[in-house]
Amino acid sequence: MTSTHPHAHHDSRARSIAHHLAAVTELLRPVAALARTESVPLSKALGRGLVHDVMAPLSLPPFANSQMDGYAIRCSDVPDGGAALSIAAPVPAGTSAPPLGEGMAAPIMTGAMMPAGADAVVPIERAIPDHFPAAGEGGTVTLPATAPGTFVRAAGSDIAEGEAALAAGTFLGPAQLGLLAALGIPEVTVNVPVTVLLVATGDEVVEPGRALPAGKIYDSNGTLLEAAMTQAGLQVRRAGIITDNPDELRKLLRNQGANADLIVTTGGVSKGAYEVVRQAMTDQPVDFMHVEMQPGGPQGIGTFEGTPFLGFPGNPVSCLVSFEMFLRPALSALLGAPAPRMPLRARLHQPLTSPAHKHQVRRGTLCADGTVRLEGGESSHLMHALAASNALVHVPVGVSALAAGDEVEVWML
Repeated sequence: MTSTHPHAHHDSRARSIAHHLAAVTELLRPVAALARTESVPLSKALGRGLVHDVMAPLSLPPFANSQMDGYAIRCSDVPDGGAALSIAAPVPAGTSAPPLGEGMAAPIMTGAMMPAGADAVVPIERAIPDHFPAAGEGGTVTLPATAPGTFVRAAGSDIAEGEAALAAGTFLGPAQLGLLAALGIPEVTVNVPVTVLLVATGDEVVEPGRALPAGKIYDSNGTLLEAAMTQAGLQVRRAGIITDNPDELRKLLRNQGANADLIVTTGGVSKGAYEVVRQAMTDQPVDFMHVEMQPGGPQGIGTFEGTPFLGFPGNPVSCLVSFEMFLRPALSALLGAPAPRMPLRARLHQPLTSPAHKHQVRRGTLCADGTVRLEGGESSHLMHALAASNALVHVPVGVSALAAGDEVEVWML
């Protein structure tokens, strides 16, 4: 957790990724404890975190139904050598069929309710003749012996009434929303999205679209982080670019930060002479430290006048990696959204080196053959390499070199 010291300070000891993630999670725990929830229709719940457990109000399927187009039969009517059965009235999907009489076979469509007494379905292609009779025709059909339960979806075979359908904290993606719809649930209680005030800092950065004076660069951090946070379901307010004036930054944060759940800044957190964020936080309970990670080592964490604060480094790749390593998983654990990155294993396409005392996060492309190709080098300014990547490649602390073909953990972006 953050320091209780009344002034911002620097911790000279490097902090592990796990330690810093735990600190970020604790920092944001009060945001989750506010219990701000809302009930929304399923069409508005995509990407949100579920607040309460959902128990199935009915079974899925709610009735036994056919898995194939074919004939519903009583297996006891068809001996091992097969038998000719009289054709009963057809059973379309969406209708309730009368009970199946002895020695009868009912033409049945996929998804249609099984007639009472029927215990199997013979696919139409195994029938003789292998097509359904015309409307109004009766006759007989020859069918092979079939085991009970064949091509029958039993009632409750997916989920039984009263069983747990989704647990509180579940991320609601298309599959989860589809399940809720199948259960007849029209709306769901979800967590209200976290509101973030995003502030980019630096005398050297200029908004895209403006003239670019000598010595300046266009700001990519604001767009990069806003897009990442928005994609993750956060409500983002951009505060524009603040120059390296700590008084201006403090004034902006006081004016706009009080209405946010979280303040995130980029840049100004290292040990340089003009680190505006560090200077602006001198009277606030904010810690600045180095995390055992490359890129993204310099980090700030604490509160600004009671509002949770995270200070990410200023290089573009560093700030995105900081979001992926700390803010995204903390929110996922606390609020069920965004969805956590699922770790995969892949083999390196080429060798790499890494500082043994740091967890290195490289950018790469996961290929169809199961290998991951590194994009660009380890430097944190390589936006073109980041844009060409679809994965983050993790090299843990203690590993200084890996050969082509060695296995690594990757997170898909």
